Amino acid sequence: MAPSQAWAGRASPFRVRNVAFGGGSPLVLIAGPCVIESERLVLSTAEKILKTCEKFTFPLIFKSSYKKANRTSLRSFTGPGLKKGLKILQKVKKEFQIPVLTDIHSEAEAKPTAEVADILQIPAFLSRQTDLILAAARTGRAINLKKGPFSAPEDMRAAVEKAASTGNKKILVTERGTSFGYHNLVVDFRSFLIMRQFGYPVIYDATHSVQLPGGNSHSSGGQPEFIIPLAKAAVVVGVDALFVETHPNPPKALSDVNCQMPLSKLESLLKHILEISELKSYGFLGKE
Repeated sequence: MAPSQAWAGRASPFRVRNVAFGGGSPLVLIAGPCVIESERLVLSTAEKILKTCEKFTFPLIFKSSYKKANRTSLRSFTGPGLKKGLKILQKVKKEFQIPVLTDIHSEAEAKPTAEVADILQIPAFLSRQTDLILAAARTGRAINLKKGPFSAPEDMRAAVEKAASTGNKKILVTERGTSFGYHNLVVDFRSFLIMRQFGYPVIYDATHSVQLPGGNSHSSGGQPEFIIPLAKAAVVVGVDALFVETHPNPPKALSDVNCQMPLSKLESLLKHILEISELKSYGFLGKE
């Protein structure tokens, strides 16, 4: 049984198709390859992630981007684009009956993306863009606001208020590390508790948090060995979902080579999370 996050503090609950967020609902996994490289890779990866989640009864949201607009180098692969990418995500939804999440980067992308995606994600580096947040929220789809690495957790209240001003209360807030000098990110675990006070479910992005932005000159570096330990720590502190970019062969990936988790390690991650849940159920981790 997937772990309940009731002990982590209650957030306003809502559903994204068959997946519940907040209000003590089971912890959700948001996972998939960073960018859509091909239809074949996306469908095969979605199938493997789903099978692993079903084994541990984890609710799943599939994530992949049709466009990566903030690549370090002009030469970097950016994805298949809006039209082709959304067609592939639609196939994932139809074939596996799971909700999907993807990024948008401009107001014009909000409406067409909302016709396919169940959750519209505001990228971390666009988290202060008022018109973009409003356009996404007005579609009525759930919104995932990623905290910019330049922002304090309390700063995200303003982004949440922008989205909520449209009447859309299906809001998620994601921690993904804070800039700490050049080419380094750190995770302040207080941020989960601070952002939970906004009244909406909180997510931990376990893979972008280990990124070393621009650390390889023309690409970002990373420290993937810390993905599972940091994910475990976030679950202990209390989150409503884990966000994990995963790829069958990260060294051959076309984006985030150094911080995507190998798909082969997903089962190990979920096992660790279940172990933490069991310890909590017996009171070994205390109560808040």
